[in-house]
Amino acid sequence: MITGNDIPAARAPLLDDVVRGSVDFNGVPSRRSKSGCWKSASFIIGVEVAERFAYYGISSNMISYFTGPLGQSTVAAAENVNAYNGTAMLLPLLGAFMADSFLGRYRTIIIASLLYIVGLGFLSLSALLRSHDSSNCKSNTYNSTCSPPLLEVIVFFFSLYLVAFAQGGHRPCVQAFGADQFDEEDEHESKAKISLFNWWYFSVSGGVLVAFLVLNYIQENMSWELGFGIPCIAMCFALIVFLIGSMTYRFSVNSDKRNPFVRISRVFVEAMRNRKAASSIVGSIKEEVQPVLPHEHAKLEFLDKAILTTNASEENGNLCRMKDIDDAKAILRMVPIWSACLGYAIIFAQASTLFIKQGATMDRSIIGNFQIPSASLHSVISLSIMVYIPIYDRVLVPIASSITKKPTGISMLQRIGTGLFLSFLSMVIAALVEKRRLSIAIQYRLVDFPKATIPMSVWWLAPQYLLYGIADVFTMVGLQEFFYDQIPGELKSIGLALYLSIFGIGNFLSSFLISIIEKVTSGNGCDSWFSNNLNRAHLDYFYWLLAGLSVVSMGIYVYFAKSYIYNKNDKI
Repeated sequence: MITGNDIPAARAPLLDDVVRGSVDFNGVPSRRSKSGCWKSASFIIGVEVAERFAYYGISSNMISYFTGPLGQSTVAAAENVNAYNGTAMLLPLLGAFMADSFLGRYRTIIIASLLYIVGLGFLSLSALLRSHDSSNCKSNTYNSTCSPPLLEVIVFFFSLYLVAFAQGGHRPCVQAFGADQFDEEDEHESKAKISLFNWWYFSVSGGVLVAFLVLNYIQENMSWELGFGIPCIAMCFALIVFLIGSMTYRFSVNSDKRNPFVRISRVFVEAMRNRKAASSIVGSIKEEVQPVLPHEHAKLEFLDKAILTTNASEENGNLCRMKDIDDAKAILRMVPIWSACLGYAIIFAQASTLFIKQGATMDRSIIGNFQIPSASLHSVISLSIMVYIPIYDRVLVPIASSITKKPTGISMLQRIGTGLFLSFLSMVIAALVEKRRLSIAIQYRLVDFPKATIPMSVWWLAPQYLLYGIADVFTMVGLQEFFYDQIPGELKSIGLALYLSIFGIGNFLSSFLISIIEKVTSGNGCDSWFSNNLNRAHLDYFYWLLAGLSVVSMGIYVYFAKSYIYNKNDKI
């Protein structure tokens, strides 16, 4: 049985197909023929598909629940959705810390799955209570004359954030645990691992697609309690599937028994503590090393290590290990890339808020009188991802690889940058489409009729969703691979949590930006850019603002990406 941080007491290997640095469920060194690779990853991917189905099943249409049963304004609903998504994407930092330092990824996934099930169960119960209490109210999908009791609102938000807390432990650990099933020292498995993140995102997009097409329809046309209850059942099955695969999993064994957070944090603490003392010896060290080191970069590298190690010795009598310093510097090098991607994260937040409200005003009929839920337009994103990932992995990568001689075709940072450019184009298209929607509302004199359907097909929104999805194939998958690959070995979960935190901060920045613009543009009796009557709002102005912000972000990103030094030479 596994113990501690997924680090069982490993016994001596019996066969020559042992995977170095990993053990099986019983604490025996893992055998390549019976563990890991795709046979293990398939169980883990299945769990992640169910989890994403559950998460997007409730979050993708949450703005409709806020503006409908909860009776909130468009601005308040958008802010609440952004706050929820932001919190949900920051909590993986806590979950990853617990996994990498104490519980291990396997146990964290199990605990998080149980909390997920409880949270979804309470969410279904809150919706059931709400539907009974509102049975005598005159309401429709987006407006209600009855406000829910305070206790029900509290139960709803408690359940919602319990789900966010659960996915905070689930998401970074599942993907890191899946990547752990591949041995980088084996040529075959190393090549398979290159494709893991692509096919992982492909599979997850399939689960998300089902959520958009099925759950959004159930929520808007049948009942919210059923729309919340189905994800709860899905997570129950997912936990069972994950446990079934336990005997095939590989569990990483860390050679360094020290807590990874403690040893790396110590480097930063020592650096800050000795900052003042270091300045007094910089001059003398420079004079000694200048004749020896020919390049300025090498000189600075030497000084960095010398200052840290020398002063650590003087202050505490203990030297920071060179590996600890290198790992700390690797984390610092990723900070500018992390910061430069925040603009993309703000754009990413709009698909679950304003895009949905925009589509709700348009003609959504597809066959006869059947209307698709506006949130189901997310399916275009998922479809574009599922179509483009095989093209990217099987066509573009081999072609690029034959030119660049790199296994990945293009570097991780080049991949991320391509997605940033595509997200800029999606905002430009979104602004142009919204401008056309407003002009049609004026043309047909529907400006003062917010509930009227604008005679403009909702499929006009498809191009911006399509580009949005292709951008995800480049940037989202690229960020996953980058933060997993470049983070120190014992902190793979925290690496993926850092990638998710980009979008957590991005959601909060989006909420803050919307709040500021609402206050600035709603003065003197004027309609704000986010008026509840979208026919008098100006979402097109907001999209143009985001496009401009995207240009600035791309410039900052290119500047830092050009000077970034990869941890592994084969990634350069």
